Amino acid sequence: MPGDSVDSYFVCATPRTGSSLLLGLLESTGVAGRPQAYFRSPDESAWADRWQLPRTADGGVDYADFVRAALAEGRTDNGVFGAKLMWGTLDELVARLASVHPDLAGDDVALLDRAFGRTRFVFLRRDDVLAQAVSWLRAEQTGAWFVGGNGEISGDAGNGRAPCFDADGIRHLLETVTEHNAAWEAWFSRWGIRPHPVRYEELVGDMAATTRGILDFLGLDVPAAGHPIVARHQRQADDLNRQWIARYRGAAADG
Repeated sequence: MPGDSVDSYFVCATPRTGSSLLLGLLESTGVAGRPQAYFRSPDESAWADRWQLPRTADGGVDYADFVRAALAEGRTDNGVFGAKLMWGTLDELVARLASVHPDLAGDDVALLDRAFGRTRFVFLRRDDVLAQAVSWLRAEQTGAWFVGGNGEISGDAGNGRAPCFDADGIRHLLETVTEHNAAWEAWFSRWGIRPHPVRYEELVGDMAATTRGILDFLGLDVPAAGHPIVARHQRQADDLNRQWIARYRGAAADG
């Protein structure tokens, strides 16, 4: 029940919902862990190098060691751990945990609780899915997923490429956002999970209040007045995003 403290929590999202912004806000409280996207498989090697984990014969890492290192990195002094999961990352994490705890294979919640203790979930989504799809396409094209931050393993360097309007790409990402949001909702329903809902629009409208609402859900004390909740990421949307949105809507209206 909300109000009882937890050991861990996951921010469950789709790309371009303000998840990096929210993670930075939560970390700034000093009581909600140091949440990052620790379990995204393309970044596993980079995290393992940062944590100086020993390599297996095939160049990988022991996943139990990886989870222990993530917990050590992602906990604050009160023992609370936080992390971010996109829809595809959840399947990867559960499958890897099943290799560590085969007795719990097939029981997603039991696997997460075994690895992370008493766990809760925050479901972050965006009402304006067209703006989300446009932002997602632009980030994919340029390789610039966020500006600012605090310790992320990748996503801020960019690739030097200029963004280019692509109506088919936007349409595909609109469909992907819808599919992934529905998949999250189905997963929550299947396992009897009641996540704390957060909308991107309310997050950017009042960052501090949204963050405090999550702390309350997690049973964590709100920081004292001398410990402000502060953003560590900068907003990326600009006139180009707005132009693409208008162009896409215009093309859709023309049929």
